Amino acid sequence: MSLEILAERGLVLLGCGKMGSAMLEGWLAGGVAPSSVWILDPVPSERLQELAGQGLHLNGDLPDSPAICIVAVKPQMMGEALPRIAPLGNGDTVFLSIAAGTPIAAFEAVLGGQTPVIRAMPNTPAAVGRGITALIGNRHVDSTALELAEALLQAVGQTVRLEDESQMDAVTAVSGSGPAYVFHLIEALAAAGEAEGLAADLAMRLAKATVAGAGELAERAGDSPTQLRVNVTSPGGTTAAALEVLMDEERGFPALLREAVAAGAKRSRELGS
Repeated sequence: MSLEILAERGLVLLGCGKMGSAMLEGWLAGGVAPSSVWILDPVPSERLQELAGQGLHLNGDLPDSPAICIVAVKPQMMGEALPRIAPLGNGDTVFLSIAAGTPIAAFEAVLGGQTPVIRAMPNTPAAVGRGITALIGNRHVDSTALELAEALLQAVGQTVRLEDESQMDAVTAVSGSGPAYVFHLIEALAAAGEAEGLAADLAMRLAKATVAGAGELAERAGDSPTQLRVNVTSPGGTTAAALEVLMDEERGFPALLREAVAAGAKRSRELGS
């Protein structure tokens, strides 16, 4: 099931906020025609209204059997939004949810037990095309449907497939919430630079560029992050002195991140129950 099927049957996007908008722009840039897209959004942006003038279907009647329907509303809005697309359930339309904390069973309960449902967890770097999304489908989702979902999600970054839906809580705590941890690292690193006498704007510029550059290097380099760390750590040097603090098993990064990710995963399980 390639993207060509969208020209025949169409794509429905329920909710077009930041993540939905990022995906939409990626699809359009990848060659999907505006006329192949149906969007339901209570407060359409100027951009959506502009695209409506180019053939995009905005807040109108939906096609009878679209290839895929992407649910991109906030979890608290799900109860109000899902009834609009419920008639598409129990058919050939694949439903792809990017709503955090909403399990597949919740969609099956509204859309019908025979509905193909894919649950996905993207993250905010998708806004700049550098996201990563984990996905898992129910028993009615075949390989071609997964490939279509991946092709659409790869417009904003990488994708990975999970083996079991229970893994989604850990994914939420690692990559879903992970950007916030990195943003806080930037804040803390800049504040530490200020404490050592740097001007605030200089410290922040150094912190942002360092974290961004290190992340890019970790993705592109053939070496593992462990080896990259070793490569820049001279015995008895400044980096070694700092890492002695950060790598402390009781009060450093290892303990803090284990506790943080465990807390995030626990909350994800609570939200999905």
